[in-house]
Amino acid sequence: MKRRSFVSKTMLASIASTIGYDVVFGNRLPDGYNLLGLQDPDPFTLFDKDSQMVLLNDKPWNMEAQAHLLDDAITPNKFLFIRNNGRVPENIDADSWTLTFDGESVRQEKTYTLAELKSKFKQYTYQLCLECGGNGRSEFDPPAKGNQWTIGAVGCARWTGVRLKDVLADVGVTDDAMYIGYHAADTHLSGDPSKEPISRGVPMAKALQLETLLAFQMNGEAIPLVHGFPLRLIAGGWPASASGKWLNGISVRNRVHDGEKMMGTAYRVPCNPVAPGDEVANVDMCIIQSMPVKSLITYPKSGAILKSGETLQIRGHAWAGELEVSKMEYSIDFGSTWQLYSLEKPVNRLAWQHFKAEVAFPKKGYYEVWARATDNQGKAQPMLLPGWNPKGYLNNACHRIAVKIA
Repeated sequence: MKRRSFVSKTMLASIASTIGYDVVFGNRLPDGYNLLGLQDPDPFTLFDKDSQMVLLNDKPWNMEAQAHLLDDAITPNKFLFIRNNGRVPENIDADSWTLTFDGESVRQEKTYTLAELKSKFKQYTYQLCLECGGNGRSEFDPPAKGNQWTIGAVGCARWTGVRLKDVLADVGVTDDAMYIGYHAADTHLSGDPSKEPISRGVPMAKALQLETLLAFQMNGEAIPLVHGFPLRLIAGGWPASASGKWLNGISVRNRVHDGEKMMGTAYRVPCNPVAPGDEVANVDMCIIQSMPVKSLITYPKSGAILKSGETLQIRGHAWAGELEVSKMEYSIDFGSTWQLYSLEKPVNRLAWQHFKAEVAFPKKGYYEVWARATDNQGKAQPMLLPGWNPKGYLNNACHRIAVKIA
């Protein structure tokens, strides 16, 4: 047995909060011992998620929604997907939290406390769409490695924070600034403190957009721990991997950021189309930036049954990365003909848009309702799986639900 060590009251309180009970004899825990109650926690309770969410992975935690759970105009925490790369940080103290700016292209290294960010800079609130780059990966053939997301790794919550551009102006950035890269407090799955689980970034043009935030609130409350408490970068419309959680550092680079999961094939697709299963050299892979046009039917749930002669109320959301959706259509004859949905404007740039329609069916039988969005540059969703890529990114095929008329 390893030697016993003193466990602080603060640490015991944190463990008790996670388990839901006091740890009797907790001050006698052997050094390095991992409680059984912490080894297989219930993620739905741990992260305040709805029990209908789908758990894909627990090391690290990854969880998605089902389409019908995303019916809210503003995505609540209980339905927002989880995409992690490392271990969720523990024992966070927001009062002592700091964010440090460094890199080749800052005029000076500068550190801010969370309180200073909140008091020194004007705060803004935007509803911003975040989608995992691998959302829809499960449909690719040959299969791509990674979490087999179906359609639920997307959400559009309201984020409050300060503009990154305002803070960068206060720090001072040199003319050769090309990229920013983020650093965070999560730890590598291996436990090696020298390794970052993920350290991605965005070009300066994206960093300086009005909607790119250093966020500390989600839907009017402190950001939940699993979504980045106490500070998160939000770069809406791009793969959600660009929106680093548990943010404690930003490097302003004079080159493309070369942090973890910025190189090789991570969050990259072939610069030119390739055949399914082809090997693609790293130099022929391009970084994903704006996400493609996409839509989701959120009501009714697939499998709806109606009586003959009834009409069906359909609704959902559509988004287009940096662009806006200009047209929404539906088909009940497998894409042979299309009818228009009613489509709302976004509440702000980079938010998703809501659509609805009243659909009639000619006779009894089985139908599929397909949804297709077109962005304001005229690019529409493909009816079926788009071009294959090695990592299974950017599947924006039309969403469809099954309907039976009895």
